[in-house]
Amino acid sequence: MEAEEIIGLLKKGDLEKAKDALSKEIDNLSDEELKEILEVAESVAKEKEDIELLKLVVYYYAEFFGIDKLEEFEGIAKEKGYEGLMHLADLYSLLGYPEKALDIYRELLKTDLIKEKEHIGEIYYGIATIHDELQEYDKALEAINEAVKAFKESNNVEKLHQAEVYRAYITFENGDRDKAKEILAGLLPHVTNREIKAQIHLVFKEIFEDEENYEAAIQESLYSLIEGIDTEVFDLAFDGLIDLIWELILEDKFEEIYKSMPMFKVAIPSLKDFFEGVRRIAMYREGKIGREEVSEILMKVKDERLVSILEFLGEAEV
Repeated sequence: MEAEEIIGLLKKGDLEKAKDALSKEIDNLSDEELKEILEVAESVAKEKEDIELLKLVVYYYAEFFGIDKLEEFEGIAKEKGYEGLMHLADLYSLLGYPEKALDIYRELLKTDLIKEKEHIGEIYYGIATIHDELQEYDKALEAINEAVKAFKESNNVEKLHQAEVYRAYITFENGDRDKAKEILAGLLPHVTNREIKAQIHLVFKEIFEDEENYEAAIQESLYSLIEGIDTEVFDLAFDGLIDLIWELILEDKFEEIYKSMPMFKVAIPSLKDFFEGVRRIAMYREGKIGREEVSEILMKVKDERLVSILEFLGEAEV
């Protein structure tokens, strides 16, 4: 999507699509284009009182241009009560101030801004993400267990399942792979949300990859992609697959790659040329085909990002 289209979405008030498009295209925009978008986005966010959009604006200004707009955002967020403070804690985390984020979460637990159990779950979930980021996994587990408890009591099944997936991931990070698998397996029969199913398979993929069970990891990558189609998880699942393919290339495990790619081609036809490119690159690196056969399929892939990934996989040193 071009910068003009994102600006058009902002001016029309289609803010959810604008936020999604901006996050997806952020690395493809020039500095001039991004500044123009951020100027419009900041104005629209203030006019529409969209605290999430304003948070993104403040973050991108800091991340890409070193411009500090945090103080103004702090004032606006504190006037928005619970929602504003949750976004402020998230922004502190994004900007590298985890302790400030924790302070916000802890203070929230003591205030009368909490109106329901679901809020308690959201706060503890946020606390878990901070301790996870700091690699304080025992503390992260304590927090996510509190989140799970609160979501159970609030009868919010979707958020409960999301918290359980995250509990499994933290459990894995804390060194207990078997327990993590047990948690995930217990969720699978009950989860109907495809986005959460994709996340479950993505965590399974991480665990099997860590165990060097690459066949299982590839299968889980496939499942996460299929379940993640048309959801926000798809890009995350795709990046996870590329990371796995890269690791297999580094370990000269080319056969695992080229034998598995036909599954991906038939499961996700929109990317069949890309997956055929991956298959041929793996075969080329093992000496089974020539460079011309790789070049032939590269010509069929139209997405520049996908072409750059294939070129990287084909040319990187092992």
